[in-house]
This record gives sequence, structure tokens and C-alpha cells, in this order.
Amino acid sequence: MRDLTPMIVGRLAPSPTGGLHWGHARTFLAAWLAARSAGGRVILRIEDLDRSRVRVEAAAGMVADLRWLGLDWDEGPDVGGAHAPYVQSERLTSIEEALQRLKARELVYPCTCTRAEIARSASAPHAEDEGPSYPGTCSRNSSADAGRLRGKPFAWRFRTPSGPVCWDDLFRGKLDLDPSVVGGDFLVAREGLGPSYQLAVVVDDAAMGVNQVVRGADLVPSTPRQILLDRAFGVPEPRFGHVPLVVGPDGRRLAKRDRSITLAALRARGVDPSRLVARLGSSLGIDGLNGPARPSDLIGRFDPARVSAEAFAVDWEDAAIESMKEGKSERKNEK
Repeated sequence: MRDLTPMIVGRLAPSPTGGLHWGHARTFLAAWLAARSAGGRVILRIEDLDRSRVRVEAAAGMVADLRWLGLDWDEGPDVGGAHAPYVQSERLTSIEEALQRLKARELVYPCTCTRAEIARSASAPHAEDEGPSYPGTCSRNSSADAGRLRGKPFAWRFRTPSGPVCWDDLFRGKLDLDPSVVGGDFLVAREGLGPSYQLAVVVDDAAMGVNQVVRGADLVPSTPRQILLDRAFGVPEPRFGHVPLVVGPDGRRLAKRDRSITLAALRARGVDPSRLVARLGSSLGIDGLNGPARPSDLIGRFDPARVSAEAFAVDWEDAAIESMKEGKSERKNEK
């Protein structure tokens, strides 16, 4: 009998707002292995919609960083493919068309509330990254009400139904979250400024046939929102997986502003990428990595069930110096 299980299609979707660091490398390695170990395909997409933070030179640097790690992809901005373009800002027409469909069905409404107004109205504590839940101040608006707001800043919010959204997380098992409580009605676009992350990734993943999304644990709250959008558009929901974050010695998660821990900085210091891959592979539950390893060496050895639910703490400088010294020593002995 023919196997009718669809091929896994994963994606790497960096945002060119700064250099990639250890945390990005670990998450992208996990995403790549989750697809390749299942015999799947990988798509590279550059998510550059945050125009206020995008750095033009960062996209090329990210591609170089990923190649340096030993990752590859079947489709992307540098190799082409059937689902081009692979730069999100070049896909705005289809995303805008999707927004129009939501408006026509009154699944979104125009909202004039500012962040300060929402913060003042908050009555419950909230996660640092999430901000206060939207109280529904403008939820009685209809799509047609946008016509009377011309000249006034406003955004489009999705009408979030109450109740939990459940999914089977690739790394965490059964999860559920009620987006009406965590965040409330969420933004899908800002008038005159374009679509939000939530809308853009759902439209692009569906158009590209992405059916497996592996990303950092900080994006868990985004998952029920994106599932609701998938359902609104009548498209299949991807299998989601959320990798625990990488934190520094102080317990704080790594950030792009910490330039000394970027992959570009490690490259410049002469770090052997195969040693970094081995270290990251070990942190993802792959046993027996006592020496250098390429991502391709780990295909078939990766098991999502073995990835620890705890954050991965790293003293990046000691590891980088050790790798650089060992790499230089080995090259010297080879001469």
C-alpha cells in the first residue's frame, strides 16, 4: 500500500534585525534536523516586515551564518524554487488579500487603542513579552467603521473566540492555551504600515506548503493565534514544536544586541563550526558527540522526545575559546 503521509516541509525563517547567535543556531539546527530526519524538505524564508528594525546587510549575513553551520535548504532566496519569492516583504500582495478576506467575514475590526491606553486598562498580570491583554474596547466596531477613521492611526484586530486552543507540540506533547485570556484580540495589521507577524507567517506557511514549524519557546503564545488564523482561512494547521531557549551564565536569554555572541563573531574568532554543532547537538539530546560533527552527521540520530524541557545554559566565551584553541591545535598537527 502506498504511503499517503505527506512529506514534512519545514522552514528556517530568520528576521534580519541583527546577527544570529547561539540561541538561533540551536533552534535552526533543531528545525533542520526535525525535517531532514523525517526525510523532509526545508525552505528558507527571510521575514523582514519589521521595517523599523530591519538591517539591509543582515539578511546576507544570516544566509552566510547558516551555511557556515552546515545547514542547507531546498528552496530559498539564494537558490530559488517553486514557492518564490522567499523574502516576506515581496509577498505583501497575497498577505493583503488574506486580510481583505478576514474583513469581508467580519473576523477583524479596526481598533484605535494605543499601547498606553491598553496598559492603563489592564487588570491582570501578564508575561513580559506579551504585554497586557486587550480589553475589547473597540470590539463593537465593524470593518466598515474603518472608513470614518481616515487620518487617524488604527490597527486591525482578530476577534479571538473564548476557550482553549490545543495542539500536539513536537517537543512538549499536548498543550493548550486560551488566547482570549493570554493577549485577547490580537493585531493582524496596522493601517498604512502593513501586516503583523501573526498574519504574515500563517499566509506564507500555507502558500509554501509548510507543515512543520519548529521555533523558540518564547513563541508558544503565538501558536494558538496562528492556529485560529489557519482555521479562519480553512488551511491545514502545521505541526508546531517549541525548543527551549538558550540562556547565558546569568540566566537571561540571549539577544541580538549582545554582539559578542553572534555567529559572525565566533566565525571571526576562528571557531570550528563542527564543534559548535556538536555542542548544540548534545544539548538537543543526541548522545555520543565527543568530537566535531556536521548537521548531516546528526540526521537519523535526532529524537524530539529527547530534547530537554529546560533552557540550555551556556558559558559561550569559554566554549568558543576552547573550540578555537582545539581547532587550531588540530590543524597545526595536520601540517
